[in-house]
Amino acid sequence: MNPTLYDVAREAGVSLATASRAINGSSRVVKDEYRERVLVAARKLGYTANVSAQAVARGSSSSVALIVSDIADPYFSAIAAGVLRAADAVGLVVTIAVTNRDAGRELELVKLLGRQRPRVMVLAGSRFTDEDDPRLLIAELDDYQSGGGRVAFISQTGLPFATVEIDNTSGARALGAAAVSLGYRRFVVLAGPEHLATARDRSAGFASALPVPPVAIAHGDFTRDGGYSAMSSLLDDGLDGADFVFAVNDVMAVGALAALRDRGVPVPEQIAVAGFDDVPIASDVTPPLTTVRVALEEVGEASVAIALGADVPAPITPEVILRSSTPAR
Repeated sequence: MNPTLYDVAREAGVSLATASRAINGSSRVVKDEYRERVLVAARKLGYTANVSAQAVARGSSSSVALIVSDIADPYFSAIAAGVLRAADAVGLVVTIAVTNRDAGRELELVKLLGRQRPRVMVLAGSRFTDEDDPRLLIAELDDYQSGGGRVAFISQTGLPFATVEIDNTSGARALGAAAVSLGYRRFVVLAGPEHLATARDRSAGFASALPVPPVAIAHGDFTRDGGYSAMSSLLDDGLDGADFVFAVNDVMAVGALAALRDRGVPVPEQIAVAGFDDVPIASDVTPPLTTVRVALEEVGEASVAIALGADVPAPITPEVILRSSTPAR
């Protein structure tokens, strides 16, 4: 891996800001001693200054780089719409790149896009609980920021960057409590990929509101087909009297509805179904889908705002939306 400015600063024993000023130039004076230490460290490591980042610092960039997991997923499409609207309002254009939920691909995209000198980089890709050490990503983003770029994350906590946080756990817990109050007692969960942090938070939050553990949990891709496959697997094994299906996102819930329809299982007469996110299709399917609403376009707008210097908002608490897919029992 090519050395970063973070590596140079560590080698020289100075702060990242000092290393940036020494190499990239700054109106703030760097002591000769520190400048020499930084230049020696840069030569030793083979570090080359990022000319594009210098251009960002001079304000010549007019773009926002948005990195998402899957632009075909309505969740990320809605976030992108908010980013586009906020960027347009301040005269910036948006470049979108897709990780396909691959942490290694995310790192490569950060490197590539950073060389294209965007003023802002927004990362809305999925965080994985078992991903490789995030220090490589952090170092790359620190290097980008040291040259004047701005970074914001969406719903990806635990990293040292401004983040628009979505409280997935409390939103799912509220849905579980609502389901219990409606009279449901035997639950199954379509939990998404086991290593996806968002899926785990939502599954755990939902289960924490139930009087007894779910009777079954099925994992699958965070997609419509993943929901269809997971629901089909549960049907093959027998639903064991389950009366409520919770899918950790709406597109999985739509897949579950299709699987139940194909097997002749009536919804909601025999079993109720709910999702999470409230993407536009949730209210258009039959029956309309109970879900947990996240103001995704507003999340996208907020990410651009905090990258440009606005205060980081409090964690966004999603809202339970009850529809006819989960009538009272």
